[in-house]
Amino acid sequence: MKTGFEPRVRRSQRDYSLPFKLAAPGEVGRGGLSYTQAQRRYSIQGRSTGLIWCRRYAAHFVAFQRAGPTSSGAAPAVDPPPEQRIKQLQTELHDQRCLSDKALKDARDLNLLLCTMLQVEEEDHGIPLLKKSFCRPFPAWRAGKS
Repeated sequence: MKTGFEPRVRRSQRDYSLPFKLAAPGEVGRGGLSYTQAQRRYSIQGRSTGLIWCRRYAAHFVAFQRAGPTSSGAAPAVDPPPEQRIKQLQTELHDQRCLSDKALKDARDLNLLLCTMLQVEEEDHGIPLLKKSFCRPFPAWRAGKS
């Protein structure tokens, strides 16, 4: 004969997976449930566990919410595996190198254009436009210093 009373197995926060821990705050963040309703729906033990998860994983939920709407009931995505992250960073680095190479080429072309313009002005009008970079100081200034 069953007594109707069976001992409950106590669970800790470590027993729940990360996607599960993100699912409940996701429901709360979308406004579908309060954290106590989410605790009952997902059968989370402990009075404040749902609230703690909502506070702890709020930043994760905001990032997922900015990425776009998720289907209801689906757990938010977790960080990609290291191999995939390395590949992603390598492609970003390649893209940045291509952009910096293009910017360097544009700067060199602009420098060549400006130098050519100065040279044409000097040849057409006979005015030396280039500055002398290493000239001696003005003699009167030197005499006043001593």
